[in-house]
Amino acid sequence: MTERGTTDVLAVQTRRKGRLRISKQLRTPLAITGGAIVVFWLLVAVFAPWLSPYDPLAQYFQRLQAPSAEHWFGTDQVGRDVLSRVISGAQVSIPLAVMLVVFAMLIGSLLGAIAGYFGKAIDETIMRIADLVFAFPTIILAMVIAAALGPSLTNAVIAMLIVSWPAYARVTRSLVLGARNAEYVIAGRLLGNGPFTSLGKDILPNVLSPVVVLATLDVGTAILLLSGLSFLGLGAVPPTPDWGSMVADGVQNFSSWWIAVFPGLAILTVVLAFNFLGDALRDALDPRSQEAVQGRAL
Repeated sequence: MTERGTTDVLAVQTRRKGRLRISKQLRTPLAITGGAIVVFWLLVAVFAPWLSPYDPLAQYFQRLQAPSAEHWFGTDQVGRDVLSRVISGAQVSIPLAVMLVVFAMLIGSLLGAIAGYFGKAIDETIMRIADLVFAFPTIILAMVIAAALGPSLTNAVIAMLIVSWPAYARVTRSLVLGARNAEYVIAGRLLGNGPFTSLGKDILPNVLSPVVVLATLDVGTAILLLSGLSFLGLGAVPPTPDWGSMVADGVQNFSSWWIAVFPGLAILTVVLAFNFLGDALRDALDPRSQEAVQGRAL
């Protein structure tokens, strides 16, 4: 076999080993469990109109019925089927959380990349604004903004967006600071790449992995915080079927435990699932995490 052929074979074997290593990280029990739960809830959100046994807004059942064969999750204080509302709540909580994380990631990553690449006054301005947001507890600042805008899901998402982007800006800035003086970036600039071309083509594709991991972990956090705002009356407005407001209804009818338990379990399972997926992606995409795992195994 020629030297070139041997090199090609070794390259193919190296790529295969890399794929196997990544796939092994994603085949852990926690990753599989998290992926299965996320897929389940996504299917529930997509097919909610066909899965709901009753109209989630209908109030023609007996009030505060315990779980039974007719109403698996019971009924609430105004005679609505809790199972139907939990299923419909997936259409509200999950898409809004994903949309919130996507927009926060895009805005924060863009601002952080610009701050890290250009530095000086631009960096100082963006980072001081981020520090101003970080100076307040996340949920407290989100509550203040949501209260000022008025109770609604749209305003709750806006409030969460305002308090969420600085985390992505800070992570992206630190990654861009480490990559902007790399040899391949300098070579691109010597070949005539402008600052935005260098930033978009040479730097950002190589710093996306930690940002994607952070976004995956943040989906669960976004669901939890949006539900918290709805629980406090600053999010969903009745009769919108939202998990957080359903838990609040259960607190007001504490003896009817099923009103709060089932939407609470929905929040718990989704948050845990996205955390499991985020941990698996971090182990798969971060070489230092892989080395730590292999070191513990040895």
